[in-house]
Amino acid sequence: MADPADLPLKVRLFLRTYPWRRIDPVPWAPLRRPLAEAKIAIISSAGLVPPDQEPFDNDVRGGDWSYREVPDTIDVSTLVDAHRSWTYDHGGVRADPNLAFPLDRLRELGVVRNHRHFSFMGSITAPGRLSKQSAPEVAEKLVADGVDAVLLVPI
Repeated sequence: MADPADLPLKVRLFLRTYPWRRIDPVPWAPLRRPLAEAKIAIISSAGLVPPDQEPFDNDVRGGDWSYREVPDTIDVSTLVDAHRSWTYDHGGVRADPNLAFPLDRLRELGVVRNHRHFSFMGSITAPGRLSKQSAPEVAEKLVADGVDAVLLVPI
């Protein structure tokens, strides 16, 4: 994460005036089965894209609210970094995509994984379409898949 003092003045001013949203109370659902038996999916906002899919559109004003489905069978090292933000160092994620999409770590743990996971673009400054369209679509897919828990990886 960038130190705010290292960011350009324009970005610092934007961050000071941005109307941050708060959710209170935070929605919570208890896990209905032991974690060792739960079906897990990953949702990351690292903007990682499978190589056979279109990258996120960096020209969408307010941020690309779409998402990409990532198959559980993917070789994580093939994911493409399509994140638009330059306010964090992409070097770590490019060197090891598991930092932002820890699918190999879940495999090593032997947890029950969903057949698909999801990648969003982070740095969305106008999240209306994300919260009204994309997020509910992904939630419906996860419910239909019988997912018990989601590992959220915010970037």
